[in-house]
Amino acid sequence: MEVTSTMVKELRTKTGAGMMDCKEALVAAKGDFEKAIDLLRKKGLSAATKRSSKTAKDGVVASYIHMGGKIGVMVEVNCETDFVAKTEDFQTMARDIAMHIAASNPLYVRPEEIPESEMEREKEIYRSQLSEEKKPEKIWDKIIEGKLKKYYEDICLTEQKFVKNQDITVGTLVSNMISKTGENIIIRRFARFQLGEEIKQS
Repeated sequence: MEVTSTMVKELRTKTGAGMMDCKEALVAAKGDFEKAIDLLRKKGLSAATKRSSKTAKDGVVASYIHMGGKIGVMVEVNCETDFVAKTEDFQTMARDIAMHIAASNPLYVRPEEIPESEMEREKEIYRSQLSEEKKPEKIWDKIIEGKLKKYYEDICLTEQKFVKNQDITVGTLVSNMISKTGENIIIRRFARFQLGEEIKQS
């Protein structure tokens, strides 16, 4: 099957991957979009795994102000070199992540940051629900695993659907940039401020 430039552009829009990567994935998948997306994700994750041991000590602090100053976000995104940190692609990604945080209000960067006590409390809630629903205990673990995945999507930045492209997560966005730049990239931390959120009403 012939891979057209329109197909490549469509896959790029869906995944955020580079044009050449999209073309290669479509050729390898014989034009099958779903297979091509899987190939790109595997490539991104593979690149991310290879680079994860490298120290990411450069990068940028990006900011985003929303609703005429009602919501503000600062996010630190690290890479390995000043060269990559200064590229337009990297800086755009960092600003997009700040905008995403403003819109989606995550509580943590990644699931590993959730305190153990909070995880246990969440699991206990699920167990109580399953007990009340009289679900067989042998399937509890599988159901709880699915519920936790949804929980991570709600509160963890890297697991959330990216606001500018719902076909990928923020984690995939970062993996694609790792694949493109060849550098380890990490979302280090963020702060989100919403006007009046800490003010107690009298």
